[in-house]
Amino acid sequence: MAHIYFSFDFGTDEEKAQQARHKLEMWKQAFRLDKKMLYKFERESDAEAPADHGAEKSEETEKAANRAKTSKAAKSKSHGKKKEDADGEGDAPTGNVRLYLRLAFSGHEKMTEERLLKKIPSEEPFSELAPKAVKDQDAEFGELQAKFDSLD
Repeated sequence: MAHIYFSFDFGTDEEKAQQARHKLEMWKQAFRLDKKMLYKFERESDAEAPADHGAEKSEETEKAANRAKTSKAAKSKSHGKKKEDADGEGDAPTGNVRLYLRLAFSGHEKMTEERLLKKIPSEEPFSELAPKAVKDQDAEFGELQAKFDSLD
């Protein structure tokens, strides 16, 4: 099965990165692309953290997960309060955000592959970033594949 990689650099614009994530999730559900479209985010501020701060980072992510659970419980309440919480979290400075997208289609799914290769660069959060599809014949394929596999 041939893989095709895209990489998108959102800079420090976390909002655009989240829009892209929502768009990809929508496509995965609509076109039933569960295992065929995988994506991973890389945040430089997380990658550049020293090893001794790893425990602090895990505590922070655990707290963020707890906040997400409580925000889901509060979903039935007003949406205005939820928006204020999201805005409050976004005030902290963040590093560069990169999105790595892998498309994995078998030989008989060429039409779906071609449609997505045309659709992704033309959609809103991706069109401003001038994405380029990297196939297995390209020089930077190995680098992107290693980077994608190294991310969690």
